[in-house]
Amino acid sequence: MMVELLSLLIGVAGLGLLIYAYFLRSKAQQLLYKAEVDRVAVEKEITAERREAMFRLKDELQKRRQDFKNELKREQLEIEKAQNRLTAQREALKEKEEWISSARASVQESEKEYVRLIEQAKHLQEQLREQNMELSKKLETVAMMSQEEAKEALFQALEKEVRASHERWLQKMEEEVRSTAKERASRILIDTMQRYTSDCVAGSTSCVIQLPNDDMKGRIIGKEGRNIKVLELSTGVDIIIDDTPEIITLSSFNPVRREVARRSIEKLLVDGRINPSRIEETVSQVEREVQEIIAEKGKDALNKVNVHNVAPELIQLLGELHFRTSFSQDVLVHSIEVASMARMLAEELGLPRPDLAARAGLFHDIGKVVSSEHEGPHAQVGAEIAQRCGEDPIVVNAIAAHHEEVPFKTPYDILVMIADTISASRPGARRETLAAYLKRLERLEGIANEFIGVKRAYALQAGREIRIIVEEERLGDSESTQLAYEVARRVESEVKNFPGPIKVNVIREKRTSLMTSGSKEARS
Repeated sequence: MMVELLSLLIGVAGLGLLIYAYFLRSKAQQLLYKAEVDRVAVEKEITAERREAMFRLKDELQKRRQDFKNELKREQLEIEKAQNRLTAQREALKEKEEWISSARASVQESEKEYVRLIEQAKHLQEQLREQNMELSKKLETVAMMSQEEAKEALFQALEKEVRASHERWLQKMEEEVRSTAKERASRILIDTMQRYTSDCVAGSTSCVIQLPNDDMKGRIIGKEGRNIKVLELSTGVDIIIDDTPEIITLSSFNPVRREVARRSIEKLLVDGRINPSRIEETVSQVEREVQEIIAEKGKDALNKVNVHNVAPELIQLLGELHFRTSFSQDVLVHSIEVASMARMLAEELGLPRPDLAARAGLFHDIGKVVSSEHEGPHAQVGAEIAQRCGEDPIVVNAIAAHHEEVPFKTPYDILVMIADTISASRPGARRETLAAYLKRLERLEGIANEFIGVKRAYALQAGREIRIIVEEERLGDSESTQLAYEVARRVESEVKNFPGPIKVNVIREKRTSLMTSGSKEARS
């Protein structure tokens, strides 16, 4: 049984092994079949891709072959065009060579003709020279003059004619320029002056104090002169008490000190208590009041002309101008006028910074406040102060140049000078002393009398015209015109303090008077 069972088991195991082997073989066959199928598919795909690649390669080769043919055709066309151009240039060059050969032959003929003409001209020139010498000898014999003398006379006549023509042309051009410039300048100045209004007569300060009675003179002097000494020491002014009834005079080069003294004395007169201690107290109080007035006047002036960002030192000096006069004109009022007019002129001319013109006009006389303490003209002193206070260089140069003591650099310099002249020369602005007026007229007449040929000279119309009578035998018409130019130039360069133009009028007159002897019938 055991053997049979073992044999059965072995048989079953063998059968199982056969079945498993058959299964493995089937599986292997399936895998081989699948692999074969995949291989066939891959080969088909590779064949298709190779065929596609061949098609693309053929298309690319066809395209490249066509492009090459087109490029070759294009290059052939370019070569043909270049050959055509070269052929045309060769033909043009050949034509030019032929033209040059023809021109060379023509030039050779012209040279021969030129040489012949030169020889002929030399011959004619020699004949003309001989004829000229013969003619000159005949003219010298007829005119009783040598050739050099005739040339000199001819040159003198030509020079005189040219000079007269030049002077007429110069006078005509100058009149035209003056007419045009005067018309335009007058229009601008008139518009500016019409835009600005001010009093016709400027205010002035006084250094004379009216007293209620002559007894006050004794009280001001005090016992043994103590009161007047304290007043003079405290205020820094000279008090002049003379025989003039009810009047005392204050004398000082410093207008601020003079104003302090005037106000102090007026307060003492109202108070009635005049003694050394009261005088010192009053003077101290008035000094503080005057300093406040100075600051207010300076700020008020800045507000009137709309100027800002000004150094305190300039405000102080500007306020002190209120107590200073020039030819009886209040200098602060004058400065405000100059600032306003300079701004208007800058606006009329279209300048980019009218505010600079106003600043320069407002500060142009600032040096007058400290001119007694510094050497040099007040324009230079004022420019140094403005520069020290940080003002714009344009403003500094305009202050320095408003009396033409330094060269002009910008249009603002000229505008400040013009505005200064307008403010000073308007009617009623200033009052000139008789001595200065007579001195100026004498100077104008003296300039004219210094020239040769002047018979008499008169200064007319308050110095606005110089009338010159010349010697008619010594000066002709052209020389008289030249004299007028020279006198005008001398007046412009030497007369600096007179505003406005001065007319130079030269008169040349020749009179001939004859007396007849009368007829025979009248004598009989």
